[in-house]
Amino acid sequence: MNIAAADRIAKAVLYEGYMLYPYRPTAVKNQQRFNFGVLYPQAFSEVQKGIDPYALQCECLVQGGVQSHLEVRVRFLQLVERSVEELARYTGIQDALQFRPVRTLEVAGRTYHSWQEAIESEVTVAATDLDLLNRFPVLHSFQMPACTTQEILHDGQTAVAGRIVRTQHAINGWIYVTAEPVADDVFKVTLRLRNITTIDNAADVSRDSVLLRSLVSAHVLLGVAEGDFVSLLEPPAALQAATEQCHNQGVFPVLVGDAGQRETMLASPIILYDYPQIAPESAGDLFDGTEIDEILSLRILTMTDEEKREMRESDERARQLLERTESLPEEQFMKLHGALRSLRPVKEGVR
Repeated sequence: MNIAAADRIAKAVLYEGYMLYPYRPTAVKNQQRFNFGVLYPQAFSEVQKGIDPYALQCECLVQGGVQSHLEVRVRFLQLVERSVEELARYTGIQDALQFRPVRTLEVAGRTYHSWQEAIESEVTVAATDLDLLNRFPVLHSFQMPACTTQEILHDGQTAVAGRIVRTQHAINGWIYVTAEPVADDVFKVTLRLRNITTIDNAADVSRDSVLLRSLVSAHVLLGVAEGDFVSLLEPPAALQAATEQCHNQGVFPVLVGDAGQRETMLASPIILYDYPQIAPESAGDLFDGTEIDEILSLRILTMTDEEKREMRESDERARQLLERTESLPEEQFMKLHGALRSLRPVKEGVR
């Protein structure tokens, strides 16, 4: 699998919708984030009558033989609840400190916000030859463990003012992979991903709470050795009918890498074309689904000092985005203004 070629596109997909302009927790647009590729717990999805999905399916074609091996990487964000708590009572004993949750807390000149952070997670399925997958499909179960950590906030040097509690809930799921011969030396690969996390009182749980038990921005990277993937967008004529029998749910498989390479496929929750590329002029991801680098970068620079402070203190990735934008040299902004990729001849008589 050509990880290097696929990784930048996959990262952009992973953080699509992570945080939207104006990149502050108090902004209305950031009250409901993560709209792409969310797989909710099955029990919650069923209560919602399937409106919020709990599974995805990826199907694509591979040209190869018994020596061809398929590699699978499932990637997603796992949300972490960051709760800010102020000191409610101090008894003089460190272990007896009592705290109460608040939306924001100012300590030593810095404002801390309650927020949902994210960590990157990846589940891999060991490379398996296609003939073996045809005879023995793989069912791979996985669990992301629960975890809670806390960070004490001190006002000045020693006085305890509050704490940050980060809570990561357990997530359970499975990946099913099989391969079916559909023509001479052609296999249809089917992958299903499902979130089977147990959730109590699914009818009463809030969206923010259920997101903590969801696979966010879920997508799949597929790699093949001793074989080639077939484009679902522009298949060879002989395989047109076979590609029409590939049924994808929640993802859109496209070839990634340099044009002409067919060893890696990205099944993205966002519609892409074969061999998508990040514009070389882009200095980095802006997370926004309608992003236009120049406009968003200029808007970030017009924020007030207080708005920038909130952006900087709300989220580590937002802080990095702000610092990157503020440090862009003038020549980089000129590159963002526009680029001519290619020219094509205009037919005679066409204006």
